[in-house]
Amino acid sequence: MMHEHGKSDGPVVPANPSNKAAQPAAERGEGRGPAKGNPNRQNTLRTQSRAGVPRALERVRQVAMADRKIRFTSLLHHVYNPDTLREAYIGLKRDAAPGVDGQTWEHYGQDLEVRLQTLSEQLKSGAYRAQPARRAYIPKADGRQRPLGVTTLEDKLVQRATTGVLNAVYEADFLGFSYGFRPGRSQHQALDALYVGLLTKKVNWVLDADIRGFFDAIDRAWLRKFVEHRIADQRIVRLIQKWLNAGVLEDGVKVRSDTGTVQGGSISPLLANIYLHYAFDLWVQQWRKTQTQGDVIVVRYADDFIVGFQHRHEAEAFLSALRQRFAKFGLELHPDKTRLIEFGPYAASNHRKRGLGKPETFNFLGFTHICGAKRNGRFTVLRQTMRKRMQAKLAEVKVELKRRMHEPVPALGKWLGSIVEGHCRYYGVPMNTRALALFRYRVASLWHQALGRRSQKGHVTWERMTRLIHSYIPPARVHHPYPLYRFGVITQGKSRMR
Repeated sequence: MMHEHGKSDGPVVPANPSNKAAQPAAERGEGRGPAKGNPNRQNTLRTQSRAGVPRALERVRQVAMADRKIRFTSLLHHVYNPDTLREAYIGLKRDAAPGVDGQTWEHYGQDLEVRLQTLSEQLKSGAYRAQPARRAYIPKADGRQRPLGVTTLEDKLVQRATTGVLNAVYEADFLGFSYGFRPGRSQHQALDALYVGLLTKKVNWVLDADIRGFFDAIDRAWLRKFVEHRIADQRIVRLIQKWLNAGVLEDGVKVRSDTGTVQGGSISPLLANIYLHYAFDLWVQQWRKTQTQGDVIVVRYADDFIVGFQHRHEAEAFLSALRQRFAKFGLELHPDKTRLIEFGPYAASNHRKRGLGKPETFNFLGFTHICGAKRNGRFTVLRQTMRKRMQAKLAEVKVELKRRMHEPVPALGKWLGSIVEGHCRYYGVPMNTRALALFRYRVASLWHQALGRRSQKGHVTWERMTRLIHSYIPPARVHHPYPLYRFGVITQGKSRMR
C-alpha cells in the first residue's frame, strides 16, 4: 500500500486533536472510539468485520489511525478485488427496488462470479460507467414527499464496496459525537449520548438545528477538497465524481445538477459525513475548546444535530458563528426549524417565574424530548414518540389494511404483529410505555374496523377481537434500558463528547 505525508490542497481546517488529551471525567456522552474492555466491541478487527470491511483493509485502518496526516495513494485495488465485490453484493438488500436497468438482486446473482469478474475488470481499466438513479418519493411525517434516487444494483454494489474501503480510513478521523451511518453505531446510541449529556452536564439551553436541504446543497468542489484531504488516489475521486455526475431519471427525462448528492445511494451517507466532518465537526470541537467557559455537548446523526449549552450568551454566539461557518460551505440553517430553547433542570421553574407555562420541547430521531421530573422531584428527560411519526405510521397501516382487507385473518394478524413489534423495538424506551400502548390500541382498532367492513354482519364482537389481539399483537413493552446504564457499559467511563 502506498501513502504519502503532507498537507493536501484542500481547505484549512482545525487540527484533529490527539486522543491522549485530557478529558473531564464527567463528560461521558461522546468520544472518538471504543473503550478498552468494551463488551460490545472487543477489538476493532471484529467491529470492521461485522461492518463488512475485508480483512485486507485492516492494514489501511491501522495506518490511518497511526498518522492522521497521511494521504492514501493506492486504494482502488481494494474496491475491484472480487472478494470485496462479492461481500458487497451479499450485503445488499435482497428485496430492494430495482434501478433504471430493472436488475434485481436475485437475477444478478444467477451468474454472479462472471458478472463480478467483468465488473472488476471494468473498474480496473476505468471502463466502469455509473448509471442515472431512478427518482422515487417516500412520504415524510409532515405530509411532504422526500425525493430518493434508486441506483442500479451494480452501482449499489460498487458504492458499497467503496464505502467499506473509505470507512477503513475515515473511521480513524470521525469524531465521537458523530453517529449517523457508521459501523457499529446506531440511532439509539446517539439518543443515549444526548440523554446522558443532558443529565450529567450543565445544560440549560439547547440548539435544535435543521440544515435546509442538506443533501441537495452540498458543494461538490468543497466535497472533492474534503475527500482529497485524505484520499490521494485520483481513481477513487473520479469514481465518486461519476456517481455525482450520473444524474437522476425522472419521468423519462435525465436531470443533472451541479450541487448535492442523491439520497438513496450507498455512498451518500458517507459523503455527507465527510462533508460535515470538515464543515462542522472539527470546527465545533475547536470552537467549544477555545470560545466557551461553560459546558457544551454535541450529538450529530447525519445532518441532524443537537447542541447543548450551559450559558445562553455562548449559545447565541455559537448560533451566529455557525451561520457564518455554514455559509462558507453553501449550507444554510432553516430559519423556521432552527430554535434556541431553554431546556434543563431549571427550565420549568424559570418558566413558572416568568409566567410562560411549560418549557419548550424538541424532536430528535423520532422522539420528542421533554423536561420532566422523577418521583423524587429531580430533573429528568422524558422521551416520547413524536406525534407526527405515530400518526404517519398509523395512516400507512390504515391504507395497507384496506389493500389487504380480504387476506386470511392469521396472515393479517402476523403482519400487524410485526408492525407493532418493530415499533416497540425502536420506540420502547423507558417512560414511553403510554405511547407504546396507544399505538398498539390504535392498530388493533384499525384491524377491528377492517374486519367489520368485510363481515356479513357488519361488525366483529369485541370478545372475538380480544382473542385475536392477544393471539397476534404483542404487548407494548420497553426494549431499551435506561441510557445512563447502557451508555456506561458501552463507554466504560470513556468520553464520547470529544
